[in-house]
Amino acid sequence: MAKITKEAALAYHENGRPGKIEVKPTKAYRTQTDLSLAYSPGVAYPCLEIQDDPNAAYRYTDKGNLVAVISNGTAVLGLGDIGAMSGKPVMEGKGLLFKIYGGIDVFDIEVNEKDPEKFCEAVERIAPTFGGINLEDIKAPECFYIEERLKRTLDIPVMHDDQHGTAIISAAGLKNAMEVIGKDIAKVRIVVNGAGAAAISCTKLYMAIGARKENIVMLDSKGVISTSRTDLNEQKRFFATERTDIKTLAEAVNGADVFVGLSKGNVLTKEMVKTMAKDPVIFALANPVPEISYEDAMEARPDTLMSTGRTDYPNQINNVIGFPYIFRGALDVHATAINEEMKLAAVNAIADLAKLPVPDVVNDVYKVNNLRFGRDYFIPKPVDPRLISEVSAAVAKAAIDSGVARRQIENWDEYKDSLSVLLGQETKLTQKLYATAAAHPQRVVFAEAVHPTMLKAAVQAKAEGICQPILLGNDEFITKLAQSLDLSLEGIEIVNLRHPNEQERRERYARILTEKRQREGYTYQEANDKMFERNYFGMMMVETGEADAFITGLYTKYSNTIKVVNEVIGIRPEYQHFGAMHIINSPKGTFYIADTLVNENPDSDTLVDIAKLASTAVRFFNEKPVIGMMSHSNFGSSTSAGARKVKRAVEQMQELYPDLPIDGEMQLDCALDNELRDEQYPFTRLNGKKVNTLIFPNLTSARSSYKMLQMLDADVEIIGPIQMGLNKAIHFIDFGASVRDVVNIVAVATIDAYVDKVKSRINANNK
Repeated sequence: MAKITKEAALAYHENGRPGKIEVKPTKAYRTQTDLSLAYSPGVAYPCLEIQDDPNAAYRYTDKGNLVAVISNGTAVLGLGDIGAMSGKPVMEGKGLLFKIYGGIDVFDIEVNEKDPEKFCEAVERIAPTFGGINLEDIKAPECFYIEERLKRTLDIPVMHDDQHGTAIISAAGLKNAMEVIGKDIAKVRIVVNGAGAAAISCTKLYMAIGARKENIVMLDSKGVISTSRTDLNEQKRFFATERTDIKTLAEAVNGADVFVGLSKGNVLTKEMVKTMAKDPVIFALANPVPEISYEDAMEARPDTLMSTGRTDYPNQINNVIGFPYIFRGALDVHATAINEEMKLAAVNAIADLAKLPVPDVVNDVYKVNNLRFGRDYFIPKPVDPRLISEVSAAVAKAAIDSGVARRQIENWDEYKDSLSVLLGQETKLTQKLYATAAAHPQRVVFAEAVHPTMLKAAVQAKAEGICQPILLGNDEFITKLAQSLDLSLEGIEIVNLRHPNEQERRERYARILTEKRQREGYTYQEANDKMFERNYFGMMMVETGEADAFITGLYTKYSNTIKVVNEVIGIRPEYQHFGAMHIINSPKGTFYIADTLVNENPDSDTLVDIAKLASTAVRFFNEKPVIGMMSHSNFGSSTSAGARKVKRAVEQMQELYPDLPIDGEMQLDCALDNELRDEQYPFTRLNGKKVNTLIFPNLTSARSSYKMLQMLDADVEIIGPIQMGLNKAIHFIDFGASVRDVVNIVAVATIDAYVDKVKSRINANNK
């Protein structure tokens, strides 16, 4: 992990716009009508609805997605009582995590008040604004009273994350650690070093999942908390042990099965670890310096199962695994509280998630290939995209089952899907693509199966049920690569096109291709030589019906692939050209961009074909095309050659398709700004319509447009390239595509192949 310097941290917070969060409008606000709806007089109507029914605030305001992160700055990280204002960067950071992991809006509120009564009064007065309260960095024992009172007096979820966040994640880790080593949590001896808010809450939750109070020893800065001590507050007294034979940490850990550190760095020595029971479990959670370093613990006892609060060691116990998703589930059912049932549901969901196969995105982030449940992985990673759907759904269900929900969820699959869409992991379009492909899986050839990304995508596509992969390449190499990546190839066909066993097929393909192209100078020997190339061989598999679709592009230059596809597959008879499209899924809608791959500098006739292809492709995705033809000119404002060719293409399209909403030539802002276009150019066919399809005048402008969006906007999802106009389902992928990018194209290819089959059957029946 990169070393964090003071200078770098200060620059991060200061540069650009100071701080880490902002407020953004969610409704239109550009016109006078918009402003009248947003404020006076329109705003009066939702106000009156809420007056009649306070729960209507969840319908008409952001209350149902708004959490207050509230602190008085008395226990900020490891800095102690630094004051409310000094803690503001931490609270903003917490707001950032809520947003990026849970899609939850946050106001951070720093209350300059240490008196628990007055602090609670302040929170109670502002509580109607929020759907939930996250208490943060408030020192013990005051935090216990504050949370209990606010839970009692407020009808929205309240959680002190310093207590319960760490408790939930570490309880999930402890539950799984016991499973890994085969010990019964009811029988293990547990030492908890630290007796603050987090330690108390953690230990209570350990008991809720089966730990026995008599097997727990807790220590504070003065030593073992025992019944003989007279300086204990109520919370510590609950955990006082009756044992008189132990006074120090060294004596407590001797023979213990579990050490949980919520104290300070370097208090647990290697000598102490050596005295622990077989397969010791050590949660050293002091941050940034743990109670014992990972290296020292493993050197002392190689059989140790280790967790820390740090990202650079296995099994990180990180509160971000919990709080965004706990509040997400609570908010989505308009819960009145976060109760014990909801916390335990989160524990079990987190624990269960660690036992499932790890998504490729997680392996990529941590630069590993073989994360699997065991000693080095018994807690999910914070970047696991499934946390929001699994944990939030479990919490929401527990809220409903325990009677604290004001809103029911009827369809849990739909709810989980909506959570994935919320964070941009998937969109409704990709969900629909996957569902459609899974309903009609096809045989898809992966040309470059020797590439790790392509191989991972093939295995993932099969696991998701969207295709039956056929891997092209050296079978021994692919098998070894799969083993190194910890991938199962069970049920997946591998075709080594250069193997002697494939000679008959190569020769047969060569004869077919020669016959098809014999009037274009092809010889049998030339065609036979080409069958040793994966793109020729793989496309011939599709051409002959021995496969349904073909994916290539990670290694091969587009120019070479385009040449091959023209020779082997060919263009649909109704077109003179073929092209490619990229789909842009953005917060402002879905847009289709063409041509992004094939035609470098199309003339007007080629642009007509591209527009026709794009129109058909958009309908393929069940949308009605509304097409803007791009240029540097607006409706004749320039007479340059580039503007004139687009104008001619528009005229031809409008003549061919009088009912199609297509117009141009126009600049990009004119196409996408409906009000600007309709006001300045009311004569267009696009009047009153939202453009969703953009045809660019050349390859450079089309590719630059989507690439720039891809690099500048993290909320934009790009799907493509998607081929348009070929006789078969042959699809290309971008160099540098991720596994998810490839699987997206596989889903499109599968649907493409299925639609071709349906059309062929219909045509055959009509004959």
